[in-house]
Amino acid sequence: MRSFRAAAVQLHSTADMARNLERAEHWVRRAKESGATLVALPENFAWIRVPGAGEPPSGGLDGEIVSRMRALARDCGCYLLLGGFPEAVPGELRVYNSSALIDPAGELLAVYRKRHLFDVDLPEGPCIRESDFNLPGDEIVCADTPLGRIGLAICYDLRFCEHFRALVDLGAELLCAPAAFTAPTGRAHWHVLIRARAIENQCFAVAPGQAGFHGGDRHSYGHSLIVDPWGEILAELDSERDEGLAVADLDAVRLEQVRRILPALRHRR
Repeated sequence: MRSFRAAAVQLHSTADMARNLERAEHWVRRAKESGATLVALPENFAWIRVPGAGEPPSGGLDGEIVSRMRALARDCGCYLLLGGFPEAVPGELRVYNSSALIDPAGELLAVYRKRHLFDVDLPEGPCIRESDFNLPGDEIVCADTPLGRIGLAICYDLRFCEHFRALVDLGAELLCAPAAFTAPTGRAHWHVLIRARAIENQCFAVAPGQAGFHGGDRHSYGHSLIVDPWGEILAELDSERDEGLAVADLDAVRLEQVRRILPALRHRR
C-alpha cells in the first residue's frame, strides 16, 4: 500500500436515475478537487427502490450506468468505486446488486456482486426483502491497484465478519463498504460495525452511505466514514440527511505500524 487521499461520497438518491447520476458526478468532481485519488460512491447511487418506482434501470457492465462512470473516472483521473447498482442477469428477472472499481484510465478493474441479501422486517423500520429482486453473488473480490489491495463489500455484508476475514486472506489492506443503512439499524450499529471490521482485520475502511428520506418507508442513516486500522475515525460526514464528502489521508506507514505493534493477523490459529 502507498499513502493517498480517499473520499467517501454521501448521496440522497431517488428513483430518478438521471438526477442521481448528475449528483454522483457533481460530488466525484468535488472529491477530485479536494485531492482524492480514490472516490467511493454509496450503495444504490444510481437508483434506489421505493414504492411505485417500477423496475430498476438495469443494464450489463456495458450499460449506461457503468459506461457513464467509466468516462467520469477517466475525466477526473481517479479510482472510482461504484458502490452498488442494478446489474442485469441474462435470462433472469432478478438483478445483481453490484459494486465495481474503475481505474483512472476508465478501465473496469473488479466487479463484486453482493453476497448477503437484506431480508428483514424491522419493528422500528421498513420491511425489506432484497431477495425478491436481487440474486446473491458468490465470489469474494479483491482488486490489486497501485494504491494497495482493495477488498469489496456492500452494506449488509458488514454483519458477516467471515466475509472480511476472507478479504484479508486475499491480502486486503483497504476495505470498501458502501451502504444504504436504514436509519434505525444505522443508529444502533453503523459506527460499531465499520470500526470493528477495520480493527479486527487491521485495514483502512472507506464506507460511503446513503442519507435521508427516499420515499415510502426508506430512510437511510448517512454518517459516511473513513476509519484507520486502529479503529480511529479519520473522517465522518455527521449527518443523516445531507449529501457531501468525508475525506481523509490514508497513511501506508500507519497500516504497517498497526500490523507490526499488534500482530494479531499473524497470531491467528
